[in-house]
Amino acid sequence: MIKRRLLSALLVVLAACVAPTDSKEPQAGEEVRSNLQRITSPAPSTNVDAAVRGLNEFSFDLHRKVGAAEPGNFITSPTSITTALSAASAGAATTTLDAFRDTLNVSLPQNDFHLAMNTLDAALQSRGQGQQGTNGRPFRVSIVNQTFAQNGFHLEQRYLDLLAQQYGAGVRLLDFKTQAELARTDINEWVSFHTEALIPQLLAPGAVNSATRVVLVNAVYFDASWASPFNKQSTSSGAFTLSDGSTVQTDTMRDSVHPARAATLNGVEVVELPYQGDELSMLLVMPPLGELAQVEAALTPEVLDGYLTALTSQQLEFTLPKFGFNTRSALADPLSELGLGVAFSDDADFSAMTGDRSLQITGVTHEAVIKVTEEGTEAAGATAVEFGTTSVPQTRPLHVDRPFLFMIRDNATGAVLFLGRVIDPR
Repeated sequence: MIKRRLLSALLVVLAACVAPTDSKEPQAGEEVRSNLQRITSPAPSTNVDAAVRGLNEFSFDLHRKVGAAEPGNFITSPTSITTALSAASAGAATTTLDAFRDTLNVSLPQNDFHLAMNTLDAALQSRGQGQQGTNGRPFRVSIVNQTFAQNGFHLEQRYLDLLAQQYGAGVRLLDFKTQAELARTDINEWVSFHTEALIPQLLAPGAVNSATRVVLVNAVYFDASWASPFNKQSTSSGAFTLSDGSTVQTDTMRDSVHPARAATLNGVEVVELPYQGDELSMLLVMPPLGELAQVEAALTPEVLDGYLTALTSQQLEFTLPKFGFNTRSALADPLSELGLGVAFSDDADFSAMTGDRSLQITGVTHEAVIKVTEEGTEAAGATAVEFGTTSVPQTRPLHVDRPFLFMIRDNATGAVLFLGRVIDPR
């Protein structure tokens, strides 16, 4: 059976900037929403813990897969990726849903899992109340969801209800069929608005075309100041040793007495730097020179627990290089290797989203950006999970240009009604 594919980008953005108060969110297309309201009753804490632990394990596994193809600096946003895939899993059924659950390490019943994700979302948005972000702006963690769909394209009501209740998402109707480039621009403007232009072109030219049917978007913002900011006047050039033992000079933040929690385990230096309000923090893990790959390979939720348990409050003579970079990664192969391969195949089942088995994932792209300064941290990340209509099939030449046999037969019974041979068709 020829598979009809749906191009969808599930974009999850972890951003550090607050949109200007005098600007308005782009409102492309008519919005359609489920009549059901977002659920505010929290899931049991044990369910949230179970969901987070499973997602963390997946995130570490994916980090290793992606990192293997990135020899230098790289960054991913696990919140972006896991939220995107969790929302995508809401449209999956049968063996495809099983693959999502196995890949994301979901141990809860599906309804309980989505409620746990909803509760986690609300918990994250409650962080940092009254605290400061960077550049004088307020501390910010907020999450926004939006779905874009082809006008007239069918989405199951139960799927729309789940998006509304657990992910707070409505649907904006666009015309991908005849105005694909305009639709791409509309979506990119939405993403750019919610990342303060840190990710202005998430969907590259050609990513959205006449085959596009749905784009689901989730945006998460992060902007936070350190609990103990660094003095800019103390920043100066400092040596940084590379993996090969050579050294380079880089801008280095310094504090002669910096309060933090820290530990040393088997030569691995671990430092926790809290943000204002002490509700979120950055954890630094620095192995002995040449042992980073081994530490990455061994990273699990249990190892993380060991790091956190060992931390004690200390006063440090502390230096930290300023850094900022972005990474763009293709995730289809690593996700397939981690168990989600069926979602990329003709056997994919997204009938919970559309009511039929006509969809399959055609690609997953992730981009993340980070900037660490004396004040705090800015970060942005985006994930696109793409579904598409049937692409032009790969062809091989076959020309009937020499003598041949022919037959006319009954397909059901196999009976041959006519049989012949053509030597010269003139």
